[in-house]
Amino acid sequence: MKRREFLRATGLGVAGGAIAAPAIAQAASTKVRWKLTSSFPASFDLLYGGARDFAQAARDASDGLIDIEIHPPGEIAGAVDALEAVRDGRADCALTALNYWWGVEPALIFATGVPFGMNARQHAAFINRGGGGDLIDEVLAGHNIVALLAGDTGCEMGGWFRNDVKSVADFQGLKIRIAGIAGKIVQRLGAKPVAVARADITAALQSGALDAATWVSPADDEKLDLAKAAPNYFYPGWHQPSLAIHIAINSAKWNELPKSLQAILKQSAALAHTRMLAAYDTLNPAAVRRLVEGGAHLRAFPPDVMESLWQAANDVYRETASDDPKFQRLHDAYMAARNDQYLWWQVAEYPFDNFVIRQRAKG
Repeated sequence: MKRREFLRATGLGVAGGAIAAPAIAQAASTKVRWKLTSSFPASFDLLYGGARDFAQAARDASDGLIDIEIHPPGEIAGAVDALEAVRDGRADCALTALNYWWGVEPALIFATGVPFGMNARQHAAFINRGGGGDLIDEVLAGHNIVALLAGDTGCEMGGWFRNDVKSVADFQGLKIRIAGIAGKIVQRLGAKPVAVARADITAALQSGALDAATWVSPADDEKLDLAKAAPNYFYPGWHQPSLAIHIAINSAKWNELPKSLQAILKQSAALAHTRMLAAYDTLNPAAVRRLVEGGAHLRAFPPDVMESLWQAANDVYRETASDDPKFQRLHDAYMAARNDQYLWWQVAEYPFDNFVIRQRAKG
């Protein structure tokens, strides 16, 4: 798609619209050559594919004026160091999960999705129309970064466990790979969060260095061959009901762009978001079937475990917010949006989905 066609298709170039002829002329003289550092390796094609989709859409829509070179983790920055690279100018932009910066800005967990938070569709509504995007940009402004929503995996699975989980007592002493604030939550139940690199998860489960591990969802999890080491595959992913991915951009680089090219990048990120979520929704059903056929045992967390995790999550949120005004502000806005969203879900989406699920079970 050529640039003028793209602008017309997105409503950005219509007569009387946001982009006038002088702006288009300015864009035509602007060459953008950016380096993007990805937090995800190319082997995880759905996540890494978000960078490819974003870069390709921007290149096509700008007639090649925007050329984004993608670098996997390790070339410019490590997987969890992408935001530092963007802030410091070593990379112009990054494809990353903003909650990787949990240790720097705890409030950014609400950009990615939180334990017992919103699902992917609800989360996108909060970011795009519910004021969440503006609040996240306020947090990032102090680090010279702006962010564009550019992907989502949907709800994750609850993780791989060597042994069955029948009650809260089974979390006592459990060595589990689980990231961010979710680690603080499982500690309340007696578990011990352990930091293990993605490449080492399977070996750690096999050796007993880990008793359990979370990763993403079936389409990604099957690449790690985890069923042989920890066959109990639990659901739901209470810790990550959505995993939103962002394009983080250095503010100085962003502000150098004419509005027309900024608009192209925004639309390219939106396209990448739609394509990533669609890819996970398309590939997860077949992947979970293959995992079960290969020996995985699908298990639901018992109700008392879910209730205990819910209470622990609320306690951690309350304590974190008491010392961090930015966290408090985003927490309050996010949870208010979640409660409104689930009011609607209770009336329409959930009853319909539940009915169809029951009919499917009847064959």
